Amino acid sequence: MPEDETADPVEIRDIHPGDAGEVLTLQRAAFVQEALIYDTVRLPPLTQTLDELGAELVENLGCVAHERGRMIGAARARVDGGLLLIGRIAIAPDAQGRGIGTRLLDAVEERGRQAGCREAELFTGSLSEANLRLYRRTGYRESGRVEGDDGIEQVFLRKTLT
Repeated sequence: MPEDETADPVEIRDIHPGDAGEVLTLQRAAFVQEALIYDTVRLPPLTQTLDELGAELVENLGCVAHERGRMIGAARARVDGGLLLIGRIAIAPDAQGRGIGTRLLDAVEERGRQAGCREAELFTGSLSEANLRLYRRTGYRESGRVEGDDGIEQVFLRKTLT
């Protein structure tokens, strides 16, 4: 039977510890562009180990996106008090610009609402213009900046989950 051409080939599901290897591979591919922007390979998403990532996924509200059996996106999230902390949104380079990041944010935010979170927070570097555009377009507003040792600011953004 032929595949329905109109069906959405992207499936979003909860992230699991068993996804760690695939998430790490995707994360490294996705964050190469960030390494170029910041002129360093010493970014935490590029130096994180498989064991560290696996431990992070044990109790995580994150989600992954698959297309035809291939992981093309991942986002992690955890609850801290009533706040949903979202991080490490990674989209495969060849899948960027297709709305996968927006869909992952929507899914993670819904999981946060179900967990009782009333607000979500995430951050990115001040030079990550595409990330900032995505976050602002999806309702996040800047809540603060922290200057790093390298002189680059981390931009924190928050959104009310209603």
